Amino acid sequence: MTASLTQLTGRPEWTALTEHFQKMRDVHLRQLFAADPTRGERLTAEAVGLYFDYSKHRITDDTIRLLLQLAEACGLRQRIDAMFRGDRINLTEDRAVLHVARRAPKGR
Repeated sequence: MTASLTQLTGRPEWTALTEHFQKMRDVHLRQLFAADPTRGERLTAEAVGLYFDYSKHRITDDTIRLLLQLAEACGLRQRIDAMFRGDRINLTEDRAVLHVARRAPKGR
């Protein structure tokens, strides 16, 4: 396992998410919809012409909370900010990633 993957899977937030998965893996969507009549509206997102419907997956408010806790524990916001700043975050090639640059207006 790589060092970063080991760091991720060794976190208590990862363990909590794994335990949650074990509880949710056999839950049927019918149960989730029956328990939450607003599920079909609440677990959707729409932006820039894309529509995401998370309600048809074994996801709950607890799932989202646990994912957000893991993201926070891993410093995801700081990593995103570093990417947009152009920091050298590609460790294998010791350079900035080009994800953002490829989407910039021509000439920037």
